[in-house]
Amino acid sequence: MKLFRNISELVDPERVIKAAALAVHDGWIAWCGPAAEWAGHADSIEDLDGRAVIPALIDPHTHAVWAGDRLADFEERASGVGYEAILARGGGIRSTIAKTAAETVENLVALARPRVEALMRSGAATIEMKSGYGFTVEAELRMLEAIRELSRVVKARLIPTLLIHIPPLESRGEYVDSVVTRLIPDAAARGLAHAVDVFVEREAWSAAEALRFIECARANGFQAKLHTEQFHRVGGLELGVREHVLSVDHLEACSPQQVHLLAGCQTVATILPGVSLHLGIPAAPGRALIDAGARVAVGTDLNPGSSPLYSMSTALALAVRLNGLTPAEALRAGTVNAAMALGLTDCGRIEPGMRADFAVLESSDWRDVVYSLGTNPVRDLFIAGERA
Repeated sequence: MKLFRNISELVDPERVIKAAALAVHDGWIAWCGPAAEWAGHADSIEDLDGRAVIPALIDPHTHAVWAGDRLADFEERASGVGYEAILARGGGIRSTIAKTAAETVENLVALARPRVEALMRSGAATIEMKSGYGFTVEAELRMLEAIRELSRVVKARLIPTLLIHIPPLESRGEYVDSVVTRLIPDAAARGLAHAVDVFVEREAWSAAEALRFIECARANGFQAKLHTEQFHRVGGLELGVREHVLSVDHLEACSPQQVHLLAGCQTVATILPGVSLHLGIPAAPGRALIDAGARVAVGTDLNPGSSPLYSMSTALALAVRLNGLTPAEALRAGTVNAAMALGLTDCGRIEPGMRADFAVLESSDWRDVVYSLGTNPVRDLFIAGERA
């Protein structure tokens, strides 16, 4: 048993414990509470110097495996060219697909590792990672293999997601057939993914096509998620609610009427403020979603084109400023609600029986995790009770 003491504030989405202590056994939280109430025996004690402790952050939406860059796209957008216009003429995601699909598993691991380590430094112990930059069955499976190999060399828990991203410019029907007859079944047979995600958008997939992918995913034992309502309303949110998917992500174009579809719904609304900042598009209606009773999560959407955001704590800070969340709501969105968006039940809280994943802040006040900009508010990250 290891005891962490001299904690100024031990913060869970449900409570704040002042002058606290935390006991860990075999990677799991055994006890937590006011330090004066500790009556157990500890084999070792670590003094946390009067700092605040929060649950380790959970990033529920990243595209952290890619090759190449999108600096030319960035320059074009700064000159007034729209994101969708760049995509329609073969740039954007399509340029990243061409470069990523040509890489080996080893090179993809080498490229992605520093991105994951940056997210960890920002307090993230659990990180969702998507494929989606492959197009061919073989290239998509290579991306998922890279995530599996990466999970062996980093301490963070990586949650792999098979993303059905955008259709090819030609042979759309053949591509759909290859996804449902080869890609999803092969990923399932090899245990390479936790869920299947589909991008529903004018330049991507229709709600009807997404439903076919969802049905195939479930037939192969996968949970489902959707990218939707990013630029247009094409029925993706309604499909996600109707099909009880784990999460509907983006929602920048979500209407007030659609907000109420998520009220009290098990499907989590995952918002991604880095996209709004980087692309200059309206922010997802986080305040309205929470007021309506929706469960809201926040992710970085780390990717080369629309959200080069390498910090989960900064994503939460942006959610306060751009999406209207309070500090407490942002912490919940980056912990327990983010866990729900991934279908996880063993993380996101500091309480007995949960994974001993927690972050020690530089500050004695937990609110610094969503207040500070341009500096890292996290001093140490512990994963399964060990310093990462």
